[in-house]
Amino acid sequence: MSWHWRLEDPAGATVEPSSIGVEIPPSDNQGDAESWLGENWRELLDRGVATVTLFEDERKVYGPMGLTSA
Repeated sequence: MSWHWRLEDPAGATVEPSSIGVEIPPSDNQGDAESWLGENWRELLDRGVATVTLFEDERKVYGPMGLTSA
């Protein structure tokens, strides 16, 4: 299983992490993915990311979630 975040701009378009100088490490579980976001949401917000969506492989777990409420 692979857990990952999709980053989105204010219009809801997907933001490629590399395009804003961010590397999202692969996560083997939901807790690790959420911990990473908890440590990095401010930086993402500063770089223009407005919302994030969590996926387990291709299955959407939740989101979009606004970073201003993280």
